[in-house]
Amino acid sequence: MSTKVPHNNSDQEIDIFQLSRSIGNFFERVSRSVFRAIQFFIRNWIIALILVVLGFSLGWYLDSNKKSFQNQVIVTPNFESVDYLYAKIDLIQSKIVSGDTAFLKNVVGISHPKTIRKIEIKPIPDVYKFIEDKEQNFELIKIMAEVGEVKKVLEDNVTSKNYTFHTISFISNQLANEKEVVDPLLKFLNNSTYYAEIQKIGYKNLEREIAQNDTIIAQIDNVLNGFSNTVKNGSKNEKLVYYNENLQLNDIIKTKQKLVLEQGKNRIKLITFGKIIKEINSTLNINENKTVNGNFKIWLPLFFILIFILTYLFKKFYRKQLAISNANQL
Repeated sequence: MSTKVPHNNSDQEIDIFQLSRSIGNFFERVSRSVFRAIQFFIRNWIIALILVVLGFSLGWYLDSNKKSFQNQVIVTPNFESVDYLYAKIDLIQSKIVSGDTAFLKNVVGISHPKTIRKIEIKPIPDVYKFIEDKEQNFELIKIMAEVGEVKKVLEDNVTSKNYTFHTISFISNQLANEKEVVDPLLKFLNNSTYYAEIQKIGYKNLEREIAQNDTIIAQIDNVLNGFSNTVKNGSKNEKLVYYNENLQLNDIIKTKQKLVLEQGKNRIKLITFGKIIKEINSTLNINENKTVNGNFKIWLPLFFILIFILTYLFKKFYRKQLAISNANQL
């Protein structure tokens, strides 16, 4: 045992010595690399300065002229016009991709169609609104969730199109004007003979329903007032009052409560039913905060310098390999 301990200690001392020497060599190589890099830029400072100025100038020009703005318009499609709305947006996007500025200007009505780079539409998920007072929708989600993830079901194209609100997003390279872009876009989306007729009938039907419900509520109020007067008179005469079971007072009160809630929803619907595609809100000219966007004047000089360094290293490598090749041939 005593003969092996010194041997192990000497091995440990050698390992520590080799490790410290390796670390020292590493830092020495790093120092030499840094020194050579400094020498490289000192020898080529004129070229480096030219590349920095050139990259900054070009980057400043791109930042000034290649801006990108995100624009959003929240809408609600009425009269089961969701598929129609999505088809219209897809048509506009196809015209943007194909560069059909004549269609965008003359048919859609956008004054400067070249400023629009992309347009798309997505639903605003609202599962609670989707299943509100709609038991069949709730059962549908339950059934679909049994065979897949709930999130995928809610984001599924079939489900998402039935949400109340949808966001139309378009990207422009200039500041968008509501009168020049949003108003013509909404006018184009509402330009449908078929849905215009449905809109007129649907609007009148909703007005009739509101008026009819108001009449029924007034009749219920008369019944309740008459019953209240009967109770008061009965108490004054100090006589027992017997209630007719067929009167179903609780059902009458519940019916009135249901009609009052329905009337509130109908009057809100009346606001949106004025248009086939009703605009809820628009948010324009949101500057896109991408990594490159607005920072070309920083990235381009660095890119040019990197290309210059890689070119130098490639030439150095090529010359070295060429010299080795020539020496082998000799």
